[in-house]
Amino acid sequence: MMWKRERAGKLRKALRKWVLGDVGPSTPPPPEELEQLRLAFKARYHHFKLLLNANNRALEVMAEMEEMIRGNRPFGMTFVRSRCTRVSTSVFQIIRHLDALAPGKYTELYDRFRDIQKKINPFIHSSAPATRAAPLVVALEDVGAHAADLVGAKMANLGEVANRLGFRVPRGFVVTARGYQRFLAETGLQAEIDRRLQSADAERLDELYSLSADIQQLIIRSPLPSDLREAIEEQLKLLQNRTAGPVRLALRSSALGEDLPGVSFAGQYRSELNVSADNVLQAYKEVVAGKYGLTAMTYRLHRGIRDEDIAMCVGCLEMVDAVASGVLYTRNPLNLREDELVIHGVWGLPKPVVDGSAVSDLFVVSREPPHRVLRRDIADKSLRFVCDPDEGVCRLDVVGAERSEPCLHEDQAAALARLALRIEAHYGSPQDIEWALDPSGDFVVLQSRPLLPTGMPEEAIRRNASRRDAPVLLEGGSTASAGVATGTAFVVQRDVDALQFPPGGVLVTAQALPRWATLLGRAAAVVSEKGSVAGHLANVAREFGVPALFGVPDACRRLSTGRIVTVDADQRVVYDGRIEMPEISERPQRKLMEGSPVHRALEGAARWIVPLNLLDPDSPDFRPGNCRTFHDITRFCHEKAVFEMFRFGETHHFPERSSKQLVCDVPMQFWVINLDDGFKAETEGKFVSLENIDSIPMRALWEGMVAVPWHGPPPVDTRGFLSVLLEATTNPGLDPALHSPYAIRNYFMISRHFCSLQSRFGFHFSTVEALVSERDSENYVSFQFKGGAANLDRRIIRARLVAGLLEELGFHAEVKEDAAFARLEGHGPSFMVSRLRALGYLIIHTRQLDMVMTDGYSVERYRSQMLDHLRPLVGECLQVAAGDSG
Repeated sequence: MMWKRERAGKLRKALRKWVLGDVGPSTPPPPEELEQLRLAFKARYHHFKLLLNANNRALEVMAEMEEMIRGNRPFGMTFVRSRCTRVSTSVFQIIRHLDALAPGKYTELYDRFRDIQKKINPFIHSSAPATRAAPLVVALEDVGAHAADLVGAKMANLGEVANRLGFRVPRGFVVTARGYQRFLAETGLQAEIDRRLQSADAERLDELYSLSADIQQLIIRSPLPSDLREAIEEQLKLLQNRTAGPVRLALRSSALGEDLPGVSFAGQYRSELNVSADNVLQAYKEVVAGKYGLTAMTYRLHRGIRDEDIAMCVGCLEMVDAVASGVLYTRNPLNLREDELVIHGVWGLPKPVVDGSAVSDLFVVSREPPHRVLRRDIADKSLRFVCDPDEGVCRLDVVGAERSEPCLHEDQAAALARLALRIEAHYGSPQDIEWALDPSGDFVVLQSRPLLPTGMPEEAIRRNASRRDAPVLLEGGSTASAGVATGTAFVVQRDVDALQFPPGGVLVTAQALPRWATLLGRAAAVVSEKGSVAGHLANVAREFGVPALFGVPDACRRLSTGRIVTVDADQRVVYDGRIEMPEISERPQRKLMEGSPVHRALEGAARWIVPLNLLDPDSPDFRPGNCRTFHDITRFCHEKAVFEMFRFGETHHFPERSSKQLVCDVPMQFWVINLDDGFKAETEGKFVSLENIDSIPMRALWEGMVAVPWHGPPPVDTRGFLSVLLEATTNPGLDPALHSPYAIRNYFMISRHFCSLQSRFGFHFSTVEALVSERDSENYVSFQFKGGAANLDRRIIRARLVAGLLEELGFHAEVKEDAAFARLEGHGPSFMVSRLRALGYLIIHTRQLDMVMTDGYSVERYRSQMLDHLRPLVGECLQVAAGDSG
């Protein structure tokens, strides 16, 4: 240790002499101290390289967050928390490495980092609702709309219908949100569930299948806390005392967040029907476990609902042994302007209506007294579900004339309409009501929730006239969700089929079962042989804006997997092939994530991460105290890191490590710093010639940059020019009238086998890092590209063009918003050199292309032109096998 301190002391002494002028700049340092300077420089470069790596990771996460904020793709709180954690870790590493490059000079950045992190934390760390004083279990007769945060919207509405409006509902009680939280806290389940959710890949359906099964079994096997068990048993005794004979219960989910405006959760959670008193505790755990059923998990993901916002309350209600039952809409969900109620009904329990497993009777009833039946379609009802004498439900065949008899008489339909309109008037909005007719002839309300209208306007349906000139595959059925869509048919009959369902496919199935809602986030349309417009799958399809056609015979055979079809749910037609219809392009894609709790959390956190406020490094405002976001910190640190690296040789009178300006005929300034053996010979003065560059990757990049002369920006159309002007008004760093470092600061750091290029060409920013040696396994090229002067849409198109060209060159490329990321590794020197030439060409010739990225024609024109230029640079066909090492 003593010799290390002595050596460090000598180095400090030598540096102090040079800084204070005791040794003239022309006096060469002693060999030992020169070697120490070389080692010090290598250590600095090591920190600089790690800073660049952390910077690239941070920018990549920011681009991913920007992409998700657009709301087109589903994501959960796992995404929000993990990306915030990643970007926070990367930014802290950036600050730490800058501090190593310039000790003590920028320490204010640590304070700014902590302040920004505090502003992000509330968006990623939620606090559980304070329900400690609330009861574990509450009788339904004590529940009303005011208790939605205690018992969930479903049970709160049911209590309101009974206690405020006086309608019949099943007697029973509710295990509250506090009871649910008590169960999970006592057993430690919540911490374990959170751990498993955090580690899962939410975009992989097979992984979600496994995760769903594991969590459900974890809950079902866990014991209930004694106080919760006793509270449930006490309510059971009270209910039994009021019931003649053995009590049978329906246990129904009533989660917080379920049935709220704009969110239906239709059929996503579990119900247990006709449960004996002996099995209520086990059935309660199974309903709670249903929170993590696959359909429920994917629904929350697509609707941006946080897992921690869903407390699973459970209604324990007397089972109604229904003569007939079904669903009533107080308005037509496909057209709210129609002055009518729509009733769907079957014999027995409403199961086949809500799960889409069978056809049902349809009654269209006038909203005006005396509520005449305007239309009725009586189905061939071949089965009914009834309560089993022991427990559970059983399916019975319907025989004889009863199959074709209506399950409701006209006076019963009118009575049901009067009841429904009173509920609608009470809530002040259209309602979706589940009803049952008991053996005494009374109606019992099983559920009432807001109706989610998502139908296509009538004028759009008229405009979308049937295309008789196109080949028709199927006709008929019922419009379950309006719209027109084209995609590749995919028949789903089993769960294993769902794992292979392609994005943008047309879901074709025999039964419109609620579990297929898992696929609606990826489906273009749905066609089912059976199913009801009132079913859960139809509800969710309307909510997601996915066209759906139900009750189409022979659909699974006629629409074979792999066949491209166009589904016109409005006209109830399925065409062969891709049919051009205005409605396909005019119908806007619903951004289900927008406005959701998860989306709001990401937006809130991103406000302190993504925006860039520090634009001009030469401005007096470019300082740590003005960093308001993590992006500001990364921008500041990157700029200062380059500055600190390039001034090292000058500050320490170490001319062989000073930055040199490259002498070239290109109308841009390039600065070069020699890390080790990148020059053929050391040079005096401030300039270095291209002939003296001995860096293999730098020379390859340069060859590509100058191979084809750049003739300036492409001709810009009026819209492109206006797009640039608009962008310039919101980004002063793009104002061509202002002095901007983006046009002049381009830096190479090189050794013989290594090159790092930090470049600002026009309005976009590129980085290239490459290692090219005789060891194929060590070779790599990393590339990033972002920015532009036009609006975001044009910049995204250009980024996709760049990524597409790089993929044809064998790179692995990704696009996130207007940023392109690409990497290539493990190939031989000649292959790597050819790809670096191509990169050099693209860096120069994609400048300002964003201004003309208007349509597919312009993209293809420039793509073809660039491919023609690239072929001689790479000397081979551009479509390269991944295993080819050149």
